[in-house]
Amino acid sequence: MVTVTNEEFAAQVRHNQRELAARISSPFDFIVCGAGTSGCVVAARLAADPNLRVLLIEAGGHDETELVQDPNRWPLTLGGEMDWAFVADANPQLNGRALAYSMGKVLGGGSSINVSTWSRGHQADWDFYAAEAADEAWSYRAVLELYRSRIEKWAGDPDPDYRGTHGTVHVQPAQEPFPFSERLLAGAESMGLARFPNANGRMMEAAGGSALVDETVCNGKRQSIFRSYVYPLMAQPNLTVLTGALASRILFDGRRATKVEFNYQGNVIMAEATREVVLSLGAIHTPKLLMQSGIGPAAELRHAEIPALQILEGVGRNLHDHVSIASVWASKGEVLGSSPRSQTACFWKSRPELDSPNFYSYAISGAYLTPENALRADPPANSWTQVIGMRPQSRGSVHLTGAAPTDPVRINANYLAEPQDLADLISGLNFAREMGSAPALAGFSGHQVAPYSFEPDGLSQYIRDGLTTFWHQSGTARMGRDAMSVVDSKLRVYGVEGLRVADASVLPRVTSGNTMAPCVVIGERAAEFMLRR
Repeated sequence: MVTVTNEEFAAQVRHNQRELAARISSPFDFIVCGAGTSGCVVAARLAADPNLRVLLIEAGGHDETELVQDPNRWPLTLGGEMDWAFVADANPQLNGRALAYSMGKVLGGGSSINVSTWSRGHQADWDFYAAEAADEAWSYRAVLELYRSRIEKWAGDPDPDYRGTHGTVHVQPAQEPFPFSERLLAGAESMGLARFPNANGRMMEAAGGSALVDETVCNGKRQSIFRSYVYPLMAQPNLTVLTGALASRILFDGRRATKVEFNYQGNVIMAEATREVVLSLGAIHTPKLLMQSGIGPAAELRHAEIPALQILEGVGRNLHDHVSIASVWASKGEVLGSSPRSQTACFWKSRPELDSPNFYSYAISGAYLTPENALRADPPANSWTQVIGMRPQSRGSVHLTGAAPTDPVRINANYLAEPQDLADLISGLNFAREMGSAPALAGFSGHQVAPYSFEPDGLSQYIRDGLTTFWHQSGTARMGRDAMSVVDSKLRVYGVEGLRVADASVLPRVTSGNTMAPCVVIGERAAEFMLRR
């Protein structure tokens, strides 16, 4: 067998993709719009059949940079060329603040610029999706088998009932835990959060828990979903991957999607799909492209003067993600090193009636505060932060500002619109305060720096000045069976043919934890449905 070096394979890929890019006028079987997490999975699974021609288009650029390959450099990507750098509307519930709303604009999407945390979603999340869609393919047991049999290449201690070892995605537990990380997990246990062997598996069946994080890092290098799924196939003659290609419209023959219009190298290109088109542009641009193509709420299309093909009032609605708030402590030295990634994960409920944890927290060095709260808290040089995430009840929306692909969207994140969210955040900060003061942390952690007040008015002010986002945008083309649903259980867009959505916008509610792993599941299911057909 001839062994090909990494450099030789990279040269083959470059040559092959140059050749294929010259032939995009020929019809494809499938066109996938967006090379984020889900889109990469869809394209790779389809292209595994050599008889299928697949086109994957991505508006962003290549991932061949240390900013992507080094997982500790992810904060440097925010606001740069690999970030769509959206900004949500100024929010009166957040004292008029307009939040940065980042999303990956690069091969691999979020999986190329995120913190590399692998969180598979709670049992109750998946069973909720199965009930909403009336399809057992989305149930926890079915998805668990998918993780075990096809997705995960688990590098931790053997756990054959819950972890797969021969899949596509390298997943490992946090390496070389700091003594402080072990103390923090002991503090979580003292709060009733049982410690689990890893942050997935059995922990995602429990009401709460704590563990070392699972991450998509190998030998210190990021393993993005693009690198795991798509890149190994890019020397094949049936998979074309275009970067710098901005999708502008889906074109229809009657009610069937047949072509994708996109801007590429200064030209407007129309590529033909003889079978199906898949939208994997994320929870902001998927509804935008649907509306630009005449699919969406009647008032939205009318306002943008776009002829209506299919009225779906749910397009661009139900926007939500995990909100974020910081709990900051003085520390006895740099207890967690300089890496901006957590080694621990803690999940809990703020209310017992909830079906799954609505809170999680990660721990990192430094004080991660908004300018408003940093001014009041004045954190010391040595400090650590519990970065707290919460699944909210509030819902926002995505709106067009015009019909052109270059017209920006307007994003109403609508945080804290539901009063329960503020009540839950107060509960979550109180829980984190107790965890951070646990005796197990004595000698490592000092006084609490932020919140600067736990009086009701002071805590409410701290939250309104300090709430940010985990950038897990979801829900804007949700799967379901009611009038506000956009796709059915097989991810087909209602009312048209040959068009599916495969990204976090299909989730009726965001999962309990980071969304990269669930987006891999969405991509796997989409490809499975298409190949089965």
